[in-house]
Amino acid sequence: MRLRLEHALLETGVESDVRLEVEGGVIISVRVLSPNSHLSGEASTDKSSDPRLTGETGTVPGLTLPGFANCHSHAFHRALRGRTQAERGSFWTWREQMYAVAAELTPDTYFALARDTYAEMRATGITAVGEFHYLHHQPDGTPYDDPNEMGKALLAAADEAGIRIRLLDTCYLAAGFGQPPEGVQVRYSDGDAHAWAERVAAFDDPRVGAAIHSVRAVPREQLPVVVEAAAGKPLHVHLSEQAAENEACLAATGLTPTQLLAEAGALGPLTSAVHATHLTEDDIRLLGESRTNVCFCPTTERDLADGIGPARRLHDAGATITLGSDSHAVIDLIEEMRAVEMHERLASQQRGHWSALELLAAATYDGHRSLGFPDAGRIVLGQRADLVTLDLDSIRTRGGGATAETAVFAATSADVRTLK
Repeated sequence: MRLRLEHALLETGVESDVRLEVEGGVIISVRVLSPNSHLSGEASTDKSSDPRLTGETGTVPGLTLPGFANCHSHAFHRALRGRTQAERGSFWTWREQMYAVAAELTPDTYFALARDTYAEMRATGITAVGEFHYLHHQPDGTPYDDPNEMGKALLAAADEAGIRIRLLDTCYLAAGFGQPPEGVQVRYSDGDAHAWAERVAAFDDPRVGAAIHSVRAVPREQLPVVVEAAAGKPLHVHLSEQAAENEACLAATGLTPTQLLAEAGALGPLTSAVHATHLTEDDIRLLGESRTNVCFCPTTERDLADGIGPARRLHDAGATITLGSDSHAVIDLIEEMRAVEMHERLASQQRGHWSALELLAAATYDGHRSLGFPDAGRIVLGQRADLVTLDLDSIRTRGGGATAETAVFAATSADVRTLK
């Protein structure tokens, strides 16, 4: 198949009049036909005469981008949208409302809710999702006949919605430091990390990765068990989302949550620390030097009054920034991109912390790579042709031009068109 794109985001920036050749869902040729191209020559394999390629389509209008990666999702939180905004409170009061939903879900209702959530993601340009999954067992904590039935419901929901998934099966063993699971948390717990690892291994599905819910939910001595079981796979963890978590961790261990993860060998390029809102300078150094990914979820972090994390300082220290919609109060990766910059402006009273191209990298290639999908997120040879286009003639984008800045700072998910 050949596609002719009015504008496309390539490695060199936005180019005009771009022709792609796609075979088996993979890009095999990229040619920039515009005489004003930044490129000299073309990037292509020698397959232009391959008889399996169909004729070229009409020009696809707008700005074509790689599909977005949503690196942190709790699909069932989507049920809370519009239902948790009426009262004052904090993260902890919101959590009680979330727990009430978690207590009622069955494999069938979990599937239906996740399918609709993933379908919304696809409609907004998201082509891969990292699903942080800890709702494992029956309401009383008893495993289902298939101990992975709830996780398999999520995989099936992703298949039906047409989204690539990394199921981040989460170890969750405690209500807090030295506290057994309480209430609905018994659904989350496998008893200990070895039992968790044994259950996850039984999945026998390459789409399954691992997660540590938080340092408060996995005892210190069991963190290395999770790290070992996750070797070679993406490992995600909620980190320092709340100041109260830091205080409890220091009181219980004498370490910050980041230091505790470093002690356990949990940091590194395959690890994603989610939120990372309340960090010390040493925490930032540890995350940067280890090249850990840090997943920011600005729409959730502000919805829950979590705070504003040090995104730019983490990036400058060596960490890679990725993005997620987390609780799905909003599913719009463009808004997540924009909010990273806007939150920095509010915190610093200065503009221009992030370029549009840096934010697009966080939403595309860096995000896919952090989920273990390095074959997606760029419009180059050998990458998956998971592409979306932005309407440049909507009421929001008209007059902005075919630029990365229009994509990040003017568009919304309403401007996204998914290429089939």
